[in-house]
Amino acid sequence: MKTNMGNTDRVIRVVMAIIFAILYFTNIIGGTMGIVLLVLAAVLLLTSLVAFCPLYALLGFSTCPAKRI
Repeated sequence: MKTNMGNTDRVIRVVMAIIFAILYFTNIIGGTMGIVLLVLAAVLLLTSLVAFCPLYALLGFSTCPAKRI
């Protein structure tokens, strides 16, 4: 896997995952929507940890800064 996520994108994903988890575990959002948010939080956290987003790869998109030679 080639890295396709920059640091800003990774931080935003971690923050969103934390917010989604807080919304679920404080019972602000529950039921099916809560489960969906919790799964989305897990996906966001996982993709930010490995710095690779399959959707970005599929669309040919990258937020990773260009490497200088």
